[in-house]
Amino acid sequence: MNRAVFLDRDGTLIVEKNYLHRPEDVELFSGAGAALKRLADAGFKLVIVTNQSGIGRGYFTLAEAESVNEQLAREFARDGVRFEKIYIAPETPDQPSRGRKPSPQFLFDARAEFGLNLAESFMIGDKQIDLECGWNAGVKMSILVRTGYGAGVERDEAEQIKRAVVVDGLAGAAEWILTSLKG
Repeated sequence: MNRAVFLDRDGTLIVEKNYLHRPEDVELFSGAGAALKRLADAGFKLVIVTNQSGIGRGYFTLAEAESVNEQLAREFARDGVRFEKIYIAPETPDQPSRGRKPSPQFLFDARAEFGLNLAESFMIGDKQIDLECGWNAGVKMSILVRTGYGAGVERDEAEQIKRAVVVDGLAGAAEWILTSLKG
């Protein structure tokens, strides 16, 4: 069975920085690499799905966003972590977009490209739109991390996210996923 963990980028994998566009500013959350390695070792493909409206706003280029992603991949590779693919939605919230979360389109694309079973896959993010993306795609569970914007989302949008699992960070998400496999 091919299954995946879909991951938001900013605020979930790396520290949220306003319109991050410089590779040298990439800062992984402590323990993120070890958490993702546990998931990969359990047979999950790792896929990043990220909205990068700074491109559509003209704050930085797609090439700069890709440089940030290359740096992120190098940092995680130190822990033996490899991402299958990084999907980027460059549009602003008010522009038409095929893949901008909460659209599930990139998850559907990954399903087609990698033969994934979305019903056995998970979505992890720090915003309600991340959770909705997973729900819209039919993943097994959407998980909110309290990093990035997550703690505020948990506090301010409790009713809208009640179907989600809420954990402190990636280590908690990995633990929840791996424990759910045993149950």
